[in-house]
Amino acid sequence: MTACALDTLVHLCPPPSANPLPTVDWARAEQSLGTALPADYKRLVEAYGDGVFDETLWLLVPDSAYAECDLHAQRAERDEILADLWESGEKKPAALLEAGARVLPWAHEEGTGAFLYWLARPDQHPDEWTVLYNEGRGPMWEHHDTGCVAFLLAVLTGTAETAYFGHLYEELQLAEHRFETADETLGAAR
Repeated sequence: MTACALDTLVHLCPPPSANPLPTVDWARAEQSLGTALPADYKRLVEAYGDGVFDETLWLLVPDSAYAECDLHAQRAERDEILADLWESGEKKPAALLEAGARVLPWAHEEGTGAFLYWLARPDQHPDEWTVLYNEGRGPMWEHHDTGCVAFLLAVLTGTAETAYFGHLYEELQLAEHRFETADETLGAAR
């Protein structure tokens, strides 16, 4: 089903074709993160690279030249921010109360501070990780029992059952969806 979701996403929102995408050293990235990553995410990154879907959802990629798109940089920043929030008394989402459960960011929403995370539970294979959405400037979290590619596709097609992307559905119900690389949007940093 995951390959089907990516095929559908590629048909709906064609990946960049002009420039060759930077390759990711997955073994090094996973070693640095201390965990394997979901196969659907790896295929997503290999198809699109770092950048933004419909000027709304930024895909994080290991070793991006841009800090706002770099999985490693965003993970470190989000870990620190979430630890501070929870230390100051903000409630953790129920899914993170399980011993050993953790989050790892994979995308963020333009201009809102909202992040999409994987919910990684103990003894769970990365391909089984599901999606947690955090509104960013508030304590609300939303769990989605699906992987990142299927969730991204649902958001772009307006079929995701979410309180947070409802206001974006009209904007995202475009005749033609677009992915812009980080280089196109942020300017060549290399």
